[in-house]
Amino acid sequence: MYDRTLVVTPWRRNPRPKILVTLLMPPKTDTTVDARGLICPEPIMLLHNAVRDAAPGAIIEVIATDPAAPRDIARFCEFLGHVLLDQSIVGEEYFHYVRKRRE
Repeated sequence: MYDRTLVVTPWRRNPRPKILVTLLMPPKTDTTVDARGLICPEPIMLLHNAVRDAAPGAIIEVIATDPAAPRDIARFCEFLGHVLLDQSIVGEEYFHYVRKRRE
């Protein structure tokens, strides 16, 4: 199921390593956030609401058309400690898979 795991050196202020897992196929998701047609900051706000309502370890799929979404979602995950499993582009849509951190 997994292609590779890339571990990046953490920032000095953040002792946890940043992990990005590249998937061969999309994971089974618990929640889907449809943010197509919305621009920043709305996709992040919808993701934040979905993460708040999800159980620890849940996988959330975000579909967006905003070109800034890949950068914003990656920073959102890094800042709050969630794992960004995969980001992909299909046509003009960006697909993101986020695993909520285990508390």
